Amino acid sequence: MVAIAIFLILHASLRNWRLASLIFLGLPAALVGGVLAAFAGDRVISLGSLVGMITVLGIAARNGILLLQHYRHLEQVEGEPFGLGLVMRGASERLSPILMTTLCTALALLPLVARGSIPGHEIEHPMAVVILGGLVTSTLLTLFVVPALYLRFGSGTGKRVDDLPRQAVPG
Repeated sequence: MVAIAIFLILHASLRNWRLASLIFLGLPAALVGGVLAAFAGDRVISLGSLVGMITVLGIAARNGILLLQHYRHLEQVEGEPFGLGLVMRGASERLSPILMTTLCTALALLPLVARGSIPGHEIEHPMAVVILGGLVTSTLLTLFVVPALYLRFGSGTGKRVDDLPRQAVPG
């Protein structure tokens, strides 16, 4: 039920089944870093780890939506033709916001990871470890895999504003 709800929210945001599927199918790959970090750390999946995985899913979905929306903006509003130039321009223009989100989150979590699993941080430490590991894979996914998938499957998903039918304005 939750997976269906997430997919429908992605579709509502992107207004395209193909793009919603592209982001949705990439979400499990974003969790790989979190699972590997949990295994390398305490080797325990706790409540904090699960909260961290949900956080990673949210960050990965947000970054993917922002990137795809920017591609569509470049195509629809600015008239950039679909192709490698569009994908490279969109990825380079979204590089700073994606990296800032990742770095700010990582810097905020570093003290929790560095202290280790000490009394009083039984939930926070595993959560921080999973989020930190997940940030690595979700950022790589957003910056390298999503653009490649958009280049392969995104053709025809963005119509130019000039191509859309005009509605009659009562007057």
